[in-house]
Amino acid sequence: MRLGVIDIGSNTVHLLVVDAHPGAQPLPAFSHKTELRLSESLGVDGRVSDVTADRLVAFIHECLAVAEDQGVGDLFAFATSALRESPNGEAVIERVRAETGVELEALSGSDEARMTFLAVRRWFGWSSGRLLVVDIGGGSLELAAGLDEEPDVALSLPLGAGRLTREHLPDDPPTEAAARELRSFVRTTLAERVRPLLTAGAPDRAVGTSKTMRSLARIAGAAPRADGPFVPRTLTRDDLRRIVARVGPLDAAARAHLPGVSEGRARQLYAGALVAEAALDLLQVEQLDICPWALREGLILRRLDHLTS
Repeated sequence: MRLGVIDIGSNTVHLLVVDAHPGAQPLPAFSHKTELRLSESLGVDGRVSDVTADRLVAFIHECLAVAEDQGVGDLFAFATSALRESPNGEAVIERVRAETGVELEALSGSDEARMTFLAVRRWFGWSSGRLLVVDIGGGSLELAAGLDEEPDVALSLPLGAGRLTREHLPDDPPTEAAARELRSFVRTTLAERVRPLLTAGAPDRAVGTSKTMRSLARIAGAAPRADGPFVPRTLTRDDLRRIVARVGPLDAAARAHLPGVSEGRARQLYAGALVAEAALDLLQVEQLDICPWALREGLILRRLDHLTS
């Protein structure tokens, strides 16, 4: 069967079409996306503007046309923290339903962590033992750990790279004072929540997912995306210390010239690096293996499980 999933994230809106069959790996068939930058375009009150909502509705109409052209038999859509937490998020979701017919599922933070964990487990398999998963999005940070496909611990923290940039780093490049304050804020927030992960047991494999993690690994020397998903890629604590020191003084234009960094995400890169560094320090992890699958793939796998059960 051919599945389509519309992912309304904090940075991009992405339609992914996959060929999927029970017991087989979902194979990407077509991709259509736009950089809506939802987490950066919210008003001071956190509301989605009418202009941004207009762009969202228009792009979902595009996605529906693409899905029809690609022969999609089952299409579903979900939204993450930026829309979930906005004061008018429900109104935007209702507008999408009324104008496009698409029913958006607003995932909870714990659901994001759980579905990302499922994707990582399926990618690396049972031989990886106890997994620890670190996923940095635009609006939130998801952490999960466990031995099974359902994690024992699943946490979501308001430490997304886009959110932190918008709320704490107004200058480009950021001032030293703002960078110090953000570093302290990230580590204090993390320290208050990591105990369940530390007491769950040491991981046999620690994994990083998301575009931010992939970009950081690429800066550290990991293979480019063109080399394919099966090339091992890693990111270490030492890598992150060097990246934080290198990236902090740069403005967004300079960061966009770094390997693996897109222009649209360049400004968020420093906040993402601070979160990744803090996570590895406080979780006492030396290295992350980078997983090409994340939330979107987890939801596809869950959908397949339900369709074939």
